Amino acid sequence: MGLSLKKTTGWGLAAFGALLCLALLTSHYVIAHYAKDKMYDKLEDVPAQQVGLVLGTSKRLKSGAPNPYYTNRILATTLLYKSNKIKFVLASGDNGSIYYNEPNTIKKDLIAAGIPADRIFLDYAGFRTLDSMVRAKEIFGLDSVTVISQKFHNERAIYLAGKKGLKAIGFNAKDVSIEAGLRVRVRESLARVKVFVDLALQTQPKFFGEKVTID
Repeated sequence: MGLSLKKTTGWGLAAFGALLCLALLTSHYVIAHYAKDKMYDKLEDVPAQQVGLVLGTSKRLKSGAPNPYYTNRILATTLLYKSNKIKFVLASGDNGSIYYNEPNTIKKDLIAAGIPADRIFLDYAGFRTLDSMVRAKEIFGLDSVTVISQKFHNERAIYLAGKKGLKAIGFNAKDVSIEAGLRVRVRESLARVKVFVDLALQTQPKFFGEKVTID
């Protein structure tokens, strides 16, 4: 009896592992394939758009050191604006408490980099990439947008945008080495599986709110 239970448990764990691997591989392929012709690494190749949507992340790591993902997104956004590839910036991120406000932090650094304050709009309820994409369309009234983040994040954002009726391209901010960003990459793999769960369940943003016109 005990031997049989162990055998059954072993088969169950093996089956679960196989399904998880299949889900990880499939979600990665589908998302990457969908977005591959919609992203740009070179500034000169990026089509001009009205709005660039920069996706938020923390400015600093837990150690207190600058977060290279954040720094590179600020640089990429500034390059797009100063090259007339975008006219406005929509900063979307987490505003979970009075002590943590990604959109405000992004705005301050973009202003310091030379982008006028009246060209920057803030989405305080971009708690997840799904929220940012849906709200860009439903709250800020956008039909198309240039997403600004690292390539792996842009892929997922562009896929979600397409499924939610928002035409999106991506400008890839400089990435971080695989060694330095291993934890982020693992989290991204799981987030890609979650994309299909959210789509199947028709998950909605945490907040909607009043509409805002960007002009």
